Formats: sequence, structure tokens, C-alpha cells
Amino acid sequence: NTRGLAFTVKKALPLLNDGGAIIVITSIAENKGIPGFTAYSATKAAVRSFVRTWTAELKDRRIRVNAISPGPIDTPIFDQQAPTKEGADQARAQFAAAVPFGRLGRPEEIASTALFLASDEASFIAGVDLPVDGGMTAI
Repeated sequence: NTRGLAFTVKKALPLLNDGGAIIVITSIAENKGIPGFTAYSATKAAVRSFVRTWTAELKDRRIRVNAISPGPIDTPIFDQQAPTKEGADQARAQFAAAVPFGRLGRPEEIASTALFLASDEASFIAGVDLPVDGGMTAI
């Protein structure tokens, strides 16, 4: 979660126009104490630290660096991790029950957030970690 990101941004920076945007994906795990996710949570917290540091380092180029922290998103990973369809459906229901909105997020909601952060409408937003989690980190 950290090494690949650091190397990618380092290689991309010379190609990025001044005034551009970098958007990285973290996780709500960086902000919540989730049992069994110690190493994962720590690496996502490190990604959040990259966002803060890069925001400071790239300010003269006006490159905005922001993070998106998804909550549980309905992706094929549920089907890939569960041995049966019933197991996948049960996992989806358990995660959805933990979300204040009572449902899983959709990949399109993460994509829309990234498009917004990359747009001119977000031209004064830098260094933020935006949870897209149906309120999980707020409550």
C-alpha cells in the first residue's frame, strides 16, 4: 500500500502539469480500530501521511493531493472471498448493517468522488481525506 504508491507518484511528478491533482485511495480502516486489520490500517494511515506531506511539498506547483477513504463497497471481492453465494450475501448484509445508511457503497460513488476531486470545482481542496462511507467514520 505504501511502496508502490510512493514510487508511482515519484515517477509521475515530472509528467504532471502544475495545477494538477493527485488522488489516492486510503480506507476507513486508517481511522477506525478494526480488529484483525493492524498492518492494513497502518499502511493506509501511512498513505494519509503521504497526502499531507505531498500537499506541503507540492504547494509551489499548485498540485492538489487528496485521498478518498472508501467504506464497504459492493465489489466482486465479496463473491471471490466467500465459498458460496449465500456466504457472499451474508457478508454483504453484515457490512451493510455496520453502515449508518444501511447499504454498501457503489463503485460509481467512489469514481464520482475522484472525478470531483480532480475537477476545477475542487480547485481549492488540498490535503483532505474524504470518507465515502455512508457515515461510518462520523458515527
